[in-house]
Amino acid sequence: MDIYLPTLHSFAMNNPFTGSCGMLRFRIVPTVVMNAENNKEVDFEQSSISAELWHGVLCYEKSQMEKAETFPMSEEGRLALKTWLEENI
Repeated sequence: MDIYLPTLHSFAMNNPFTGSCGMLRFRIVPTVVMNAENNKEVDFEQSSISAELWHGVLCYEKSQMEKAETFPMSEEGRLALKTWLEENI
């Protein structure tokens, strides 16, 4: 099964994301840090992407999280996040 994740740009714009694959449910929340010298640019080295997952039919608010992990906000971090989710299907 293939898990869809938004592009890195979507996370850099501070957009959370929820998704599912079979009984796996997950919620991803970026922590965006702006560049100190240019407040209009994202400091990707200081930013991160945090994810929580659970299995079941209930929504995030009514579920108990099984695992949580934080990844760097980079394309490598996004791919590592996808691999982590796929390992938990």
